[in-house]
Amino acid sequence: MSDATDTTPSNFIRQIIDEELAAGKHDMVATRFPPEPNGYLHIGHAKSIVLNFGIASDYQGSCNLRFDDTNPHKENKEFVEAIKKDVEWLGYKWDALYFASDYFEQLYGFAVELIEQGKAYVCELNAEQMREYRGTLTEPGKESPYRSRSVEENLELFKQMRAGEFEDGSKVLRAKIDMAAPNLNMRDPVLYRIRHGVIHHQTGAEWVLYPMYDFTHPISDAIEGITHSLCTLEFEDHRPLYDWVLDNISIDCHPRQIEFSRLNLQYTVMSKRKLTQLVDENLVEGWSDPRMPTIAGLRRRGYTPAALREFVKRIGVTKSDNSIEMELLEACIREDLDRCAPRRMAVLNPLKVTITNYPEGESEELPAANHPKDESMGQRSVKLTREVYIDRDDFIEVRPNKKWKRLVAGEEVRLRNSYVIRCDEVIKDDSGEIVELVCSYDPDTLGANPPDRKIKGVIHWVSAAHSAPAEVRLYDRLLDHPAPDADKSVEDWKQHLNANSLVTCENARVEASLADAPAGQQFQFEREGYFCCDSENEGERLVFNRVVTLRDSWGK
Repeated sequence: MSDATDTTPSNFIRQIIDEELAAGKHDMVATRFPPEPNGYLHIGHAKSIVLNFGIASDYQGSCNLRFDDTNPHKENKEFVEAIKKDVEWLGYKWDALYFASDYFEQLYGFAVELIEQGKAYVCELNAEQMREYRGTLTEPGKESPYRSRSVEENLELFKQMRAGEFEDGSKVLRAKIDMAAPNLNMRDPVLYRIRHGVIHHQTGAEWVLYPMYDFTHPISDAIEGITHSLCTLEFEDHRPLYDWVLDNISIDCHPRQIEFSRLNLQYTVMSKRKLTQLVDENLVEGWSDPRMPTIAGLRRRGYTPAALREFVKRIGVTKSDNSIEMELLEACIREDLDRCAPRRMAVLNPLKVTITNYPEGESEELPAANHPKDESMGQRSVKLTREVYIDRDDFIEVRPNKKWKRLVAGEEVRLRNSYVIRCDEVIKDDSGEIVELVCSYDPDTLGANPPDRKIKGVIHWVSAAHSAPAEVRLYDRLLDHPAPDADKSVEDWKQHLNANSLVTCENARVEASLADAPAGQQFQFEREGYFCCDSENEGERLVFNRVVTLRDSWGK
C-alpha cells in the first residue's frame, strides 16, 4: 500500500474498476507491480508504480511487488535490491513480496495439465525453423512436424527436459492453439525453454527448465488473486494468450488484463536494452548516473518522490501513445524545490574581489533568509570579509547594453544580502586574463539604497576565507534530439549523445554551511539553479549536482 497521499484524477482504468465494483464483480481490488530484475527501473516504471500502488491505495485494496525472474541470464540480486529501494523511495509499500520463481513448481504442474489435455507439445524445431513455420501477418503458419506427438510421449519428453537431459535450444514446450490465427502470439507460442549453466538468484541450480513470460505472468496473477493486471500497450496483442492460458488450466481466479500507454519521454531513451548499452559501453557512469532516466539516477540528481508522482499525475493514463516533453518533468521538480529548497550562495567560476576599504582581518555576520517566501524556514548568517569571490560571468569591463545589471569596471552593484561595491581596478596576468578585481564598498548601503543614485543589479558572492571548496556538476539532457531512437537520419541513436550533458566546475566555492550538507539534500543556489549534495561523495570531497536550472533555457 502507499505512504503517498497525492490526489489522483480519474481515468479509464478507474472507470472500469468502478463499474465492476458497482456490479459486484469484486469485493476488493488487487493489483501488482511485476518488474523483471534485469536492470534498474526508469521513469517509465514510475508511471506503472504510481498507477498500480495508487489504485490499490485509493480502493483500500492490495498491491504486490512481484519479480518476473524467468530469464536468469540477465537477472541478478543487485537489480532486485535496487528495484525494492526505488519503490520504497517513491513512497509505496507492497502488501506482499513475491518472485515468479516462487511458483516454478506450480507452473510446471499447469504445463503438465496442458500436455495431458492435448493442448501443449514438445517441439524440436530450432529458432530459425520456428520463425519460418510461424508465417507472417498476411500468411498463416505451418504446423510443426512434432505437433501430433502423443500425450504420453510429450509427458516423458517434458519430464526429461526438466531433468536436464537435453541441450539448450534442442527442445521447447509449445501451446497447441492455432497456426492460422490472425494474432501471431496465438500460433503455438513457446511456453518453456531449456537453460543450462545458469545460477538463478533465487533458485540456484535447481532448475534448467524456465517458463516464458506469457505463460508465467497470467498464472502468477491468478495465484495471487489479482483482480486487475495493468500492462502497457505492447502487451495488448498478448491478452488473448493471457486469457487462453487461464481458460485452459484448473485455476479459479481470472484477472482482467487492461493496457495503458507507456511513458515516452523526449531527449532520452526508455528501452532497458539501450539503457543497458549505455552502462555496458561506459557512456555513462553506471545505472545511477544523474543523466540517466532511471529512478536511481533521478534520485541521485536530486529529484524528489513528490515531483515524480506529480509528473505521473499530470501526464495521465490513456490508451494513446504520446511523447512527453522534458519541460513538463523539469517543471514538476522546479515547483517542488521552489517550495521546499533552502537558499544558499555558490560561486561556480570564482573571481577574486578585494574590498580595499574593508578592514583587514575583520568579518561581519550578515543575516540572509533561508527562503524568501517561507519565513518559517528562518535565517542563516553569511560572513563578509575583505576578500570575496564573485562569479566571472557577473563581471564585464565594458557595459554591453542597458540591460546588463551586473558589475562593470568603474560602476557599482549590490552584493546579495550585503553592501554596494564599486569596481575601481581590474588586475590581469601576463596573458591578459582577469585575476582580481579591486573594489570599494559603501558602508551606508547595508539594507538600504543610496539616496543619490540607483543601483541596477544584485549579484551573489561568498567570503574567500569563510567558504568551502566544492565540485559542482552541471547536468543537462543526455541526448540532443527529442526522439533519438526514432531519428532515421543517423545510423546509431548514440550519435545524439549530448557532448554537454555534463560540465564540471572543479573550483567552485560555496557557503561554509554547505560543508556539512547531508547527502541528497537539495538547495537553490541563488541565481544559478537547484542543486543536490551528491549521494556518492567520497571522503572530504564536496560534490553538488545540478537538478535543474531556475527556468527552462534549453530552447535558447
